[in-house]
Amino acid sequence: MDKQVSSRSTKDKALRLNLDEKKYGTIVEIGAGQEVARNFFVAGAAAGTIAKTMSAYDMNFSDAIYGVQQDGRYVSKARVIAMMEQEFALVVERVANVRSKSSRYFTYAATVAAKSFNRNNECHAWCGVRIQMYPGAEPSNLVVHVRMFDDNAEAQQQALGILGVNLIYAAYYYFEDPKRIIDSLSDNLKSNRIEIDCIDFKGPYFDDINNQAQNIHLIRSHKTRAVMFKPDGSVAVPAEMLYKKNVLTIRGAFKPVTRLNVDMIEQGQKAFECLEDVNASNTVVITEISLNDRHGKDANIAATDIIERVRLLNLLGYHVMISDYTRYFSLRAYFRQYTKLQIGIVIGMVNIQQIFDEKFYDGLEGGILEGFGKLFPDHTRLFVYPELNAHGQLNDLSQVTVPNNLRFLYQHLLANGFFTGIESSNPELLNIYSREILQQLAKGLGDWQHALPPIVSETIMSAKLFGFRR
Repeated sequence: MDKQVSSRSTKDKALRLNLDEKKYGTIVEIGAGQEVARNFFVAGAAAGTIAKTMSAYDMNFSDAIYGVQQDGRYVSKARVIAMMEQEFALVVERVANVRSKSSRYFTYAATVAAKSFNRNNECHAWCGVRIQMYPGAEPSNLVVHVRMFDDNAEAQQQALGILGVNLIYAAYYYFEDPKRIIDSLSDNLKSNRIEIDCIDFKGPYFDDINNQAQNIHLIRSHKTRAVMFKPDGSVAVPAEMLYKKNVLTIRGAFKPVTRLNVDMIEQGQKAFECLEDVNASNTVVITEISLNDRHGKDANIAATDIIERVRLLNLLGYHVMISDYTRYFSLRAYFRQYTKLQIGIVIGMVNIQQIFDEKFYDGLEGGILEGFGKLFPDHTRLFVYPELNAHGQLNDLSQVTVPNNLRFLYQHLLANGFFTGIESSNPELLNIYSREILQQLAKGLGDWQHALPPIVSETIMSAKLFGFRR
């Protein structure tokens, strides 16, 4: 990346935009002052860039201008898109005939729930820019969902002001490099002030951009720890998907997802729904893929590889989460940010051995005890699926062996229901191993097809995934 460009201050970015007479538009911000507009005015020469700024705080005023969205919410993606579309159309309608034909118009919009004076509310925002990449072009949208972590409204407003300038600047000057757009969004912001957990590129200039790949890059660009995909493949906002939901998750490589994986999920769900107030209607099932290896380092998995796995999981109707978490207690803590209900984690017998490996907790001051304390503080359970041992015999929780110094800890967790054994619906499934299937794919058709759900094997063959060759 060009170090000179990437080191531009917020004021320098705003001034460069202000001095470019071809760029002209409006800035509308609801819920956290007008900090983005303020940055352009402070930089100077803002009259060359800004046609109008506005904040419609009163709900009746806001509804009269932008309409009432179907979900009825004011801090939502639908709302920010309505704001962008309305204001962009107005600026083109009112000034296009009097300004230079070389003008490229934009609208920046933000709808924000900042820190309230007397409430401990979720602080988040939807921010977006609707922009022409060249004169007369159909506009394209770039929208992000942001969580704010500063402990006061003034600091949150300041952070959003910087982010907004970064977003407009990146959309104009980095439009050919989506990863650079993402990398630049936190320019001039210290870490841990904001989190961007969703980004959406849409429109004619972004047609070739894969939104799933760019959301995965949010993790590698340290904008968030995890991203979510709905069964239709669209990007989900975790806070919206998990709100007041019981969560059942299973971690795996899913390369590819097998009938064994499906049985683990289904058997885990049956056991999970035996808990009080847990049923299919109030539970979200999430398949999770970590970008890290078991030592916590980036495994350098290509985004295209991850997307192929997501595609197959989506075909089976699963939500998918991509994260950079290594330890299970970090996964639990992530979900606990969004729900107070039950959390279930489906694991295999091999994972039990990992959980009771004290080296797995290197770097924790309290070691394995701290790890278990963080994993099981409230409403969290592990559902353990059996396996076959080296002699082809069934191994389940009754055959678990842990180091002598940990055996009483294991018995305590087992006796108190933190571990629950689940059964396989078909012992033959225990002979399925993804790594063996991967080796067989390059040889073409074979027995591997029977180890996968039919729609998965059909898609692998038709799309030639994972190195499949006829």
